[in-house]
Amino acid sequence: MSMGVNKSVSFVAKRHLLPEDVVKLQKFQQSKLAVAHLLNGTKGNFIEFFSQKLQRNELILRDELKLLIHLCQTAEDVMVARDAIYRYHAENHNLMYGEFKFGPLFMRLCYELGLEGLAAATITDMRLNGFFHDATSFNIAIDMLFTKGQYETALEVLRIMKSQNVPFNKDTLTLAFGTCYKLNTAESYKICLAFVEERQSKEHVIPKRAYCFAIALSLCQNDIAKAQLMFSQIMSTECRLCQNLKVVILAKSGAIMDAVSVLAAAVLPKSPYFVKKLEFSQEVVDLLRLQSEGQPSMLNVEKIVTQLVRADQVTQQTLDDMLCHTPTGKETPIMQRKTSRRTLKPLHSTLLSE
Repeated sequence: MSMGVNKSVSFVAKRHLLPEDVVKLQKFQQSKLAVAHLLNGTKGNFIEFFSQKLQRNELILRDELKLLIHLCQTAEDVMVARDAIYRYHAENHNLMYGEFKFGPLFMRLCYELGLEGLAAATITDMRLNGFFHDATSFNIAIDMLFTKGQYETALEVLRIMKSQNVPFNKDTLTLAFGTCYKLNTAESYKICLAFVEERQSKEHVIPKRAYCFAIALSLCQNDIAKAQLMFSQIMSTECRLCQNLKVVILAKSGAIMDAVSVLAAAVLPKSPYFVKKLEFSQEVVDLLRLQSEGQPSMLNVEKIVTQLVRADQVTQQTLDDMLCHTPTGKETPIMQRKTSRRTLKPLHSTLLSE
């Protein structure tokens, strides 16, 4: 990550921004295996049956569509499922779909098979307006695009989400700010600041991680004052990412000795091995050195950096690495069950409704 004003830097997305307990890909894959076992030997026949049903313009039933999505294994299968979704939506768009949401299910299928382009084209198609009526569907689509570096398309999905009045949740904000940060243009910065101002005007909470993306983008756009202002609005800044950003803000604003104080407070040369040490990115340390060149504070910077290196508190991780890590989430291990928690009936009869 470059903290300068060079806007031609090529960013490469490395990780998903959503944790597994949001994407739920593993749980989806487990459900697919269970359905395949339930319908052993009939997968191909079922998809062919569905293709013929579409050609005959027959009514699409909800449980049939669930089965179809769970049985898809190839891009060709997914195209059949997408056509079925168009038909299902056309037949039921005036009705409530009930508690079951097809949107996240289809997005997880695209996620599994690496079909982010199809996911984006489907979720932004106005003919399906109202079908993807939940934040999770949009979040999974944006996360797929983010990971593949398709930031402009991710931004378009965000625009469609907003235009359809689908409420943004904390994950949406993190994805939105992260996408704007990766684009690192004057336009994406303007969009990011508009999101911040809108949330603040309504007194809505902005997640710390989203704020960090916005601060990093401000620094990339050389708007130090805005970065300082947003940093001051984060309630707790003791984490590694915030402390690294704090040093960058202080260094770029000329407060070298204040930055040195932040580093000095973190030095733990004789701490026990089980005490987690605060680490600073090598690029942050290098920036501080660069900003202090030719100043009386240069010796102080070199001294504290030497101490940090000896204490093994300088990491080769970049700020971009820290920003774009995949959260662990709170997913608990999935246990195999033979009966439904809800109905107490055998699981095979209720699998697709849970």
